[in-house]
Amino acid sequence: MDLTREQDIDPGPLAGKRVAILGYGNQGRAQALNLKDSGIDVVVGLRDGSGSAAEARAAGLRVDGLAKATGSADVVMLLAPDEILGDLYEEVEPNLREGAAIGFSHGLAVHFELLRPREDLDVYLVAPKGPGTALRSLYRQGKGMVALWAVAQDATGKARAIALAYGRAIGCARAGLIASSFEEEAVADLFNENAVVWGGVPELLRAGFETLVEAGISPEVAYLECVGELKLIADLIDARGIAGMREAISNTAELGAVLGGPAVIGPDIKERMAAVLQSVRSGGFAKALRNEAAGGYPRLRAARMAARSAAMERVFERLRDLSDD
Repeated sequence: MDLTREQDIDPGPLAGKRVAILGYGNQGRAQALNLKDSGIDVVVGLRDGSGSAAEARAAGLRVDGLAKATGSADVVMLLAPDEILGDLYEEVEPNLREGAAIGFSHGLAVHFELLRPREDLDVYLVAPKGPGTALRSLYRQGKGMVALWAVAQDATGKARAIALAYGRAIGCARAGLIASSFEEEAVADLFNENAVVWGGVPELLRAGFETLVEAGISPEVAYLECVGELKLIADLIDARGIAGMREAISNTAELGAVLGGPAVIGPDIKERMAAVLQSVRSGGFAKALRNEAAGGYPRLRAARMAARSAAMERVFERLRDLSDD
C-alpha cells in the first residue's frame, strides 16, 4: 500500500490558486467547506436558478454561475452525478484555462469515457471513501477520512502535487491518501455498489425478513432480528474488524455464523459476483447508467416505488414510531 499522510504533502501547489467546486451535493458541500476552512480560495459553480445557491451562500461560500466559476479557477472539481458529467464537461470546457487541473471523486466518467479531457489539462482523482457528511464531520473534529488518489493525465508535470495538496486541503491526508488509479477506483466502487454493501446486503436483509414472515414469525420480530441488528454488526466491524466482531458476540451467535454463513453465502454467490464484476469492467454498467439517465430513470423510479410499498417499510415505520414516542 502506497500511503501518503499530511506531514509528507506540500500544500504549496494550491497556494494562491482558486478551486471551483461544480455541484453542491453530498460531496460538493463537504469538500467546498473543508477547502474554505483550510484557507483555500474556493468558489461553488452552479447553474442559474439552482436551489443550492442560497444554502451555499448561507454557509459563507462564494457562488457563481458555471461559466464564471470555471473560468476564474486554476483547479476545477467536477462533483455532479456521474451520469451527467459528460454533458457538464462539454458545457464548461470552453471556459477552462489552458493548463488548468480538473478533478473527480469517482473514476467512472474518465475511465469509461463519458468525457475526454482536453490534452492540456491535468486530470486527477481524490476519492474520499465515505459520504460527504462524514467527511465534513471528521474534518471538524480534526480527523480525516481515507481517500484514494490518482492521476489520469499529467499535462503540466504538476498533477500529482495538485492531487495530493487537494487531498490534504479537504482533510483526507490526516488519515491517509492511498495511491490508486481511475480504473481501480471505479471498478472497485461500482462492484461494491452492485454486489455488496448497496446491492447485496439489502437483498440479504429482505430475503431473511421474508423467510421468517413466511414461516409464521411476526413481521415486527422478523424486522428486529434481520434488519434491526445491522447497525450493531457494522459498528463492531468498524471498530474491531470481522475477526474482532466474531470475538465480541456470544458463542451462540458465533457458532450460528460459522454454520449458517457458508450455507447461505457459498461458491455460487462468488460466481455471480464475478459476473457482476465482469459487467462493471466491460463497461456494461456504465452503459446501463447512461441509458437510464437518457430515459428519465425508469428503473430507478420503479425500484423506489416498489421499495416504498414493501411490507418491510411498513414495519420499519411502525417500529420507528415506537422509538419516537
